[in-house]
Amino acid sequence: MNVAILTYNDCAFFELGCAIELFGLPRPEFPNWYHADVVCFDAGPFTATAGVQLQAKQVKSLQRYDMLVIPSWPVAGQKLGEQATAELLKFYRAGKRILSFCSGAFLLAELGMLDNRKATTHWRYAETFQQRFPYVPYAADVLYVYDGVVGCSAGSAAGLDLGLEVIRQDFGATVANQVARRLVISAHRSGGQAQYVETPVYKAPSAFNQALDWALSHLAEPIDIDRFAAKACLSRRSFDRKFRATFNTSPKSWLTEQRVNLAKQLIEQGRYSLEQVAARTGFENASNMRHHFRSMLSISPSQYALQFAARNTSA
Repeated sequence: MNVAILTYNDCAFFELGCAIELFGLPRPEFPNWYHADVVCFDAGPFTATAGVQLQAKQVKSLQRYDMLVIPSWPVAGQKLGEQATAELLKFYRAGKRILSFCSGAFLLAELGMLDNRKATTHWRYAETFQQRFPYVPYAADVLYVYDGVVGCSAGSAAGLDLGLEVIRQDFGATVANQVARRLVISAHRSGGQAQYVETPVYKAPSAFNQALDWALSHLAEPIDIDRFAAKACLSRRSFDRKFRATFNTSPKSWLTEQRVNLAKQLIEQGRYSLEQVAARTGFENASNMRHHFRSMLSISPSQYALQFAARNTSA
């Protein structure tokens, strides 16, 4: 899949770097990985954050690309040239995939690509976005929205969450998890915009982190929440409070989510029956696993297996 990452003068360097890390970094361990170009419609060089000078690939057309990433865009507005506007609209009308990170949603909305389509952007720009584009259904407390064609991330780092979801849909959960591990981030973050979380990352190893690692290595077993809290050297009340502050969810819900994620990986391998997958992921039986699968993913394990098999066949 050929990916175009759009840049411009005074672009946001971090968001651009996130897009390049996700789709432009060579990953020879994965077959048929993305091929990305940082592109522009105007002659460079360009200046990014802190005066960094950039030289991008100047293009006149986006026809050869399958996916377009808009890492950021000036909230105050910036005039897009006629040729660039025509190419972006042609790309959108062809039904090709378009992603925006953080303020990049402003450009998509300006071009009408988000009309009657759920979208989000950084919480600092939410009021401005809603006032300027009242016809775009705004999603406030999410990290990203993605319907398979158009995706928007809520903030800078949330672009990584959106990118991992795209990778997950293209290559499966196992590959997405490996990419997340390379990035040293969670493969999937629950809850709303991470900016609301006061302490999302711990600077040093802690009993709490060690308790999380212990739980992840024992998902096949029944995990009592009181024992989980004891592993973190916390009272149950303090443990619940810390879990809510860190992940915006309860320990029980977090465990269920991790079990579903593990079940997805095992289903993708195609080596186990659903009953075996349920046993290996800590669900009592396939029926219980099916309930949580549908609740979290709006799809059954059997349907997920068929979809992933279809993607493999297509690839």
